Amino acid sequence: MRQNTYGSLLRAAAVALGIAGMAAAGGARAEQAYPSHTITIVVPQPPGGSVDGVARLFADKLKSELHESVVVENRPGASGMIGAAYVARAKPDGYTLYINASIHSINPLLYKKTITFDAVKDFTAVSMLAQGALIFSVNPKVPAHTVKQFIDDVKADPDKYTFATSGFGSAGHLGAAQFLYEAHISKVPIVLYKGAAPALSDLVGGQVSAIMDPMLSSLPLVKSGKLRALAVTGRARSPLLPDVPTMRESGMKDFEFYSWYGLWAPAKLPAAVLSKIEAAAAKIMGSPEMKQRLDALGFETAYKNSADFTAYIASEMARYKKIIDTAHITAS
Repeated sequence: MRQNTYGSLLRAAAVALGIAGMAAAGGARAEQAYPSHTITIVVPQPPGGSVDGVARLFADKLKSELHESVVVENRPGASGMIGAAYVARAKPDGYTLYINASIHSINPLLYKKTITFDAVKDFTAVSMLAQGALIFSVNPKVPAHTVKQFIDDVKADPDKYTFATSGFGSAGHLGAAQFLYEAHISKVPIVLYKGAAPALSDLVGGQVSAIMDPMLSSLPLVKSGKLRALAVTGRARSPLLPDVPTMRESGMKDFEFYSWYGLWAPAKLPAAVLSKIEAAAAKIMGSPEMKQRLDALGFETAYKNSADFTAYIASEMARYKKIIDTAHITAS
């Protein structure tokens, strides 16, 4: 009886090991075969903004690199946290990816009590893709034609002025807050909008006075004369606006601000899948065609691999925390 029991246990163990082995082999084959069906890139912002623009350019090229359908799915709301939370809960198999701007790394510094995910631990940082300077622009009815004139006018009559931002905690929001702090302006409100389109619409209409916003959404309005550019926030002038000075040239010492764009996946993405996506991203962002297309929109390619992107996020979060603390930005 004992022999039979022992034999049964051995057979059961062998079966269990066989099943585990088949599952592991099946998982390995699935990773090697990746991708085998449609990939979804979640964009946690509305269509038409800078994040959406970068994502759609990237998705088009990723389709060619991985030889599989790639779709962009917009899930806006809550400063990008609705889309981010959806991705954090998704299966880490490479079929749900996520493209967002630097706001992804700013939100946890602002929404400490309400955020439902960990912006670092619940995601795999796959690749940094691009970055772009912001345009500091005003409604044409604003008298100032330089940053210094704007500062002087605001200090003389602060009640006449308001800043718009396309999203609470966005690069434009932090850029405006840093500017107001460094200019010693404390009485100008920053008005929150749900996306670049409504913010720019009100700026053109004169309901707000100024904005710091990525070139993709603001540049056409500047080119058409519906907005006036006072400065750009990059380290150098933009070839798309060669006559517009940088913030540093305008007297704002050390002022440099970019909106950057990255690619994430849910946490615990298998190494083999990460390697494939990372390699595809490197090839896409290194191509002359992508550089040319991004340059035309006011962006520059800024590819970083997974390890370097992870380190970059940590350094940027430290910088953002300093700005948030200094400017006393709090979530209401």
